[in-house]
Amino acid sequence: MNKMGMLLVVSIILMVWINSISAAALPVYAPVAVSMDIQKVSEHVYYVKGAAGTATENSGFISNAGFVVTNEGVVVFDTLGTPSLGYLLLQKIRSVTDKPVRKVVISHYHADHIYGLQVFKEQGAEIYAPKGALEYIGSAVAKERLEERRFSLEPWVNDATYIVSADHFLDKDTVFELGGLRFQLNMVGAAHSEGDMTMYVEPDRVLFSGDIIFEGRVPYLGDANTRQWLQSLKQMETSRLTALIPGHGAAARDPNKAITMTRSYLEYMRKVMGGAARDFVSFAEAYAKADWSAFNKLPAFEAANRRNAYQVFLAMEEEILHGN
Repeated sequence: MNKMGMLLVVSIILMVWINSISAAALPVYAPVAVSMDIQKVSEHVYYVKGAAGTATENSGFISNAGFVVTNEGVVVFDTLGTPSLGYLLLQKIRSVTDKPVRKVVISHYHADHIYGLQVFKEQGAEIYAPKGALEYIGSAVAKERLEERRFSLEPWVNDATYIVSADHFLDKDTVFELGGLRFQLNMVGAAHSEGDMTMYVEPDRVLFSGDIIFEGRVPYLGDANTRQWLQSLKQMETSRLTALIPGHGAAARDPNKAITMTRSYLEYMRKVMGGAARDFVSFAEAYAKADWSAFNKLPAFEAANRRNAYQVFLAMEEEILHGN
């Protein structure tokens, strides 16, 4: 082999070696076979809608996430329930714009909204979260949920999945600007979770509500402070919005209707379960006598309603016991 041929062989070997190192350096996320369609809400705002079922039925894709494209970069709101879904969301963003993801705003620290965070952290994004999320990060609950999801959502959640902390934990309403757009981060406090936050996008007049509002389905209450939640919803009903993007369900073109549905559900739940707690009626009897006809046709009713009712029953007992 002549000198030219030797140089060619060496060049090819070197190129293959460099490519193999580069490939190894890239994070690997298991592909996920879900339909994730981008929906444009306004001039700058887009979102993807999770499925109306359980996490295990839908490869973890049960919550919404959104993004706002500005002249100087992208702001993402929530990051979905697995790193694989977060990576797919990033690819969807790339189909709209090649501008960098500059900031990520997390509505609250529940698994179906945060496990995609590591993808955007690896992109260098700056992360904002409500201060109440600090109670979740590092807790036994967070650790147990991650272990459970490593089992139930494997391979999309696995040993390489980790809980990402925020760069900024906010305890008051905050405003920032990017690319000529104004973003208002509004603190809701301990409502659906230990800490909840919404994001209002000007001038589009679009609100990302997180799980404070569910559109067209029964909310998941968990250990929510339903009294604080109700107060926040009543304040939202007076706002003038073009669109509302909830944590679950379709974007609401009639935002007040969506707010009212969630408010009505919480009010009725507190009325029925609070009355039972005050009158020393057992949970089973109170639940059986309640009229659920206004809600029992909604998605997730069978999966969530009885659990929600029991949580509120226990919470109302505590409120009554302490005279709150």
